[in-house]
Amino acid sequence: MASDDSRPDLLQTGPLMPMIERQLDTHFRVHRLDGPQGAAILDTVAPHIRAIATGVGASGARNNVTAALMDRLPKLEIVSNFGVGYDSVDAVAAGARGIVVTNTPGVLDDEVADLAVALTLSAVRRLPQAERYLRAGKWPQGGFPFSPTLRDRSIGIVGMGRIGQAIARRLEGFDRPIAYYTRRPVEGLAYAYEPDLIALARKVDVLIVIVPGGASTHHMIDAAVLEALGPNGILVNVARGSVVDEPALVKALQDGTILAAGLDVFEHEPNVPAELIALDNVVLLPHVASATHMTRNAMGQLVVDNLTRWFGGEPPLTPVPETPVPPVRKG
Repeated sequence: MASDDSRPDLLQTGPLMPMIERQLDTHFRVHRLDGPQGAAILDTVAPHIRAIATGVGASGARNNVTAALMDRLPKLEIVSNFGVGYDSVDAVAAGARGIVVTNTPGVLDDEVADLAVALTLSAVRRLPQAERYLRAGKWPQGGFPFSPTLRDRSIGIVGMGRIGQAIARRLEGFDRPIAYYTRRPVEGLAYAYEPDLIALARKVDVLIVIVPGGASTHHMIDAAVLEALGPNGILVNVARGSVVDEPALVKALQDGTILAAGLDVFEHEPNVPAELIALDNVVLLPHVASATHMTRNAMGQLVVDNLTRWFGGEPPLTPVPETPVPPVRKG
């Protein structure tokens, strides 16, 4: 292993998985931005930082890599993000500065798709509510009320990338009609394409959201979409909390504009509105779609591999589209 003095300086914006941190400590001189001394540390090391490791912190909070932060790091070459979503990194600003941003796609597709189907079934069949009923000792006083069913429902998917397609493939086994909305149709798919989101919401009974976060999708699921989904409709969000207008969703659930919801993500994680927690017609999960040992370890390894390849003179494995990668690392 190279001596400490030869290791590149890396800024870690917040807590990461132990397996990531152990490897970062091996290959880099790591400087932690989180903690009470973070600002002072940054003032000292900013001129030397060549890499950033970032992502979702242990609390669920995201650690933003802004244009302003990048401007303080004149030698920054690469930002390695833990997570397929990278809306907490200003990738456009990074690309304009010649800085590469990477994320962790592919390795979590199946896990998220599995969870999306499970969350859909939980929201439709009211499975968590039924379990709470049993645990509360209410079964001897009478059976749990009948639930809605998936048998008479059509399904709409908002977003048809890798994960959206994995969700759709799983739902084919339920023999229900599937349609989808994206900015343009995906070649080779047999599912019905709907170019208008409102129209899709109007024609389906379950709307599953799996699109990236960011300005272009902010609050795309708003009061109008929920109104179109209607009183028999169920919303499932495994995308980003920012994609849904949360106050509008709370109101729609409270007043019966839609029937129910299943949510794995929230607008201000890890804080969940008390109004949502109080409702019995919503299933709430603490952003666990990819949270299995196998998948999170694969994601973590990709964070490290992108960095070590870059500093080994090879292109990173998973650069984001906003930051084209030169054939080899710059000098």
